[in-house]
Amino acid sequence: MSRSGSSGPAPAAPRPSTVLLLVLLLVVLGLYLTNWRHSETEISYDFFRRLLARQTQGKSVVKWVRFQGQELTGELREPVRWESENTTVKGRFKLVLPPTALANAELERELLRRGVKVLATPPEETSILGTVVLFFLIGMAILMLWLLFQRAQGPLGGGFLSNFGKSPAKRYDPKTQRVTFDDVAGLEQVKQDLEEVVQFLKNPQKFRSMGARIPKGTLLVGPPGTGKTLLARAVAGEAGVPFFSINGSEFIQMFVGVGASRVRDLFQTAKDHAPCILFIDEIDAVGRVRGAGLGGGHDEREQTLNQILSEMDGFTPHEEVIVLAATNRPDILDPALLRPGRFDRHITVDRPNLKARRELFRVHSREVPLAEDVDFDRLARRTVGLTGADIRNIVNEAALWATRQQKQIVSMEDFEYAMDKVLMGPKRDEVLNEREKEMTAYHEAGHALLAWLLPEADRVHKVTIIPRGRALGVTQLLPEEDRLSLSQSAAEARLVFMLGGRAAEMLVFDELTAGSEHDLQQATALARRMVTAWGMSPRLGPVNYQTSQEHPFLGKEIHEHREFSDQTARLIDEEVARLLNQADEQARRMLAEHREKLDQLAQALLERELLDSQEIAELIGPPAQETAAQAEASPSVAREKNPPV
Repeated sequence: MSRSGSSGPAPAAPRPSTVLLLVLLLVVLGLYLTNWRHSETEISYDFFRRLLARQTQGKSVVKWVRFQGQELTGELREPVRWESENTTVKGRFKLVLPPTALANAELERELLRRGVKVLATPPEETSILGTVVLFFLIGMAILMLWLLFQRAQGPLGGGFLSNFGKSPAKRYDPKTQRVTFDDVAGLEQVKQDLEEVVQFLKNPQKFRSMGARIPKGTLLVGPPGTGKTLLARAVAGEAGVPFFSINGSEFIQMFVGVGASRVRDLFQTAKDHAPCILFIDEIDAVGRVRGAGLGGGHDEREQTLNQILSEMDGFTPHEEVIVLAATNRPDILDPALLRPGRFDRHITVDRPNLKARRELFRVHSREVPLAEDVDFDRLARRTVGLTGADIRNIVNEAALWATRQQKQIVSMEDFEYAMDKVLMGPKRDEVLNEREKEMTAYHEAGHALLAWLLPEADRVHKVTIIPRGRALGVTQLLPEEDRLSLSQSAAEARLVFMLGGRAAEMLVFDELTAGSEHDLQQATALARRMVTAWGMSPRLGPVNYQTSQEHPFLGKEIHEHREFSDQTARLIDEEVARLLNQADEQARRMLAEHREKLDQLAQALLERELLDSQEIAELIGPPAQETAAQAEASPSVAREKNPPV
């Protein structure tokens, strides 16, 4: 499913002109505070009299002087060396006049006679106007700094100080970015359940007149990529109301209390824009079980969750705000969040079925130029178990590959390449030596042959010894139809298939390799589920002994009480080992009985490196699944199943 949308208007950043104006203002303030003065050299009165007598171009070397009370400042026409102080007087100078000089008018007459300008100023250092200008400049600088801080954005998403606790929720305008149920392929039952929410937002009085109350919260549960976010936007688009979206992780910050403040602001904004939809994606980031793990819980997350619970309880029956939330981990959510009155309705958004996958390929290929040989039904049958996001990725990879091949349209061959890349992994550049290549060929031939011979196993689609992803070889199985359950015979057949590569290595080379590591991991996990969760062990009987191995809270298993004894745990290990050994013996026996077919497959893989189902059938005959289907459809079998009366 596609997920799109704008992030809303970004907060305004300080413009360069504002920063430049502030810098200029600070420069003017600094110049004013220094009174526009240059550095002045302090000299003695005797040296000043000698300077006054010194001539340059027929005039005194002193250019001008200013009397300011008892202080005299002036400027020289040219630098003069002051030997007694071992320095050179340049530009401006200053000195303190003796009291007798102030009363002696001879100094002033001598200054005028030698052509020195005399500037007289009041003895006050500053004027009233200067004081006003000084305070005005300081006030302007403080005001502009405050405005810059207000406009600046902090690292946590809100403005500095004032926006720290504001909600970072993004609002989508349904008029410009409208998504409807027509844009969501498949999921008909889910859309039907959400249609009640749409009708309530459109005509709430219709429900109130019957005494009905729309659920306050609706929780969308499903694997990643199944279109939960797109469904939430489609509800808002169908109802034509504002849609506020936020991720659960955006509530959690390093400061305790910020998340709760953002929750309050978010729900208040939603109430102000009612009727509207409030969508919280990945709610498990903030709604986890409280007090779990070593050392207790997380204060900030738990306070935020408590605030969410309080806000959802605070809705009145007349407030038209619908809270939608999405998660792929409903098992870790706090029970208080899931109770009626908060999230009343839980809707499962599962992986698409055959019809939905066909529609998904059609939706995601709207803007892709397709060749006539592209068959959506065939593509849908080959992508059992994939989500809408996976199908969109396949379409995109096919378009990218066709573009790199300088094609004008996307053909079925491009889709085949894209599916191989997505399902089996990208090709690697490693080159195997002859020994490794031969062992890999027999390993994959063992997998493929057992899947070909077992009627309960899924059909083989492709087998290759080209390194892909993290594997040196891959055997790809594709079920013929969507499966909602797994029988014991199918599970046992899957165990035999998983151990087929290891059995082939032992049969042909009489030694094992590390290539069976992933096979053993998958087989052991499946056998343990068969024993502990599905009751497929006659020694243990119909009892569930499963303990959660996927709980995300560190240390939770420490204080969880195991509901079976050590003797039962030992018995579980024995039964898991029995199933695996039984499957290994069956795999070795079947490969030994069909050694000729095993060699044929391995040699063909060494020559071609890739075999599809049609090529395998030409080598060793039709698969057991096809033979079993033909036998069930024959009239003689039908008569045996239904004998005439």
